[in-house]
Amino acid sequence: MHVSLLILLLAAVLIASGIYMLLERTLSRIIMGAVLAGNGINLLFLLAIGTPGTPPFEGSGTLEAMSDPLPMAMVLTAIVISLALTGFGMALSYRSWQLFGHDEVPDDVEDLRVADRSRRLVERHRHEVIEKVGFEADERRKERERARLEEEAEKARANAREDADDDISDDFTSDEEVEQSPTESDSDEEETP
Repeated sequence: MHVSLLILLLAAVLIASGIYMLLERTLSRIIMGAVLAGNGINLLFLLAIGTPGTPPFEGSGTLEAMSDPLPMAMVLTAIVISLALTGFGMALSYRSWQLFGHDEVPDDVEDLRVADRSRRLVERHRHEVIEKVGFEADERRKERERARLEEEAEKARANAREDADDDISDDFTSDEEVEQSPTESDSDEEETP
């Protein structure tokens, strides 16, 4: 089977840059990363076809000379799924832009609480093990760990305070405090006596 090194390198670059962009915090870059990675994977599927042959229709040639239709069908399906994912991601990004003025994915306050709770449980377990063994840890290591935990807790509290100040993040179902732009139906209601 003949494999084009150029197409293989192009697929690797597309997948690597797509994964890099998927790790970003803005939805628009996440969408672009998914599109790039999907196109790179589609190129790998096209490489799986092998050497080009005759179209896979009955009577168009011998069975050995025909191209494999399965990778082509998988690429076509992947294109449709990629289009649907892109449309959904763009809708999410646009709605985030409308609500917050940016499309950056914020830290989830509940995730920060869960992480803080797990850190406390690990610390408690560590202290129990140290007490059972009778081993006293180095005081400087404890101070560094305590300072790191306090710094992370302060960051989590600061993020929670920022989220608490945001009117929209308090309740997504309430539109009482959100400024609404007038629509055509609003103008009709004002004109009728």
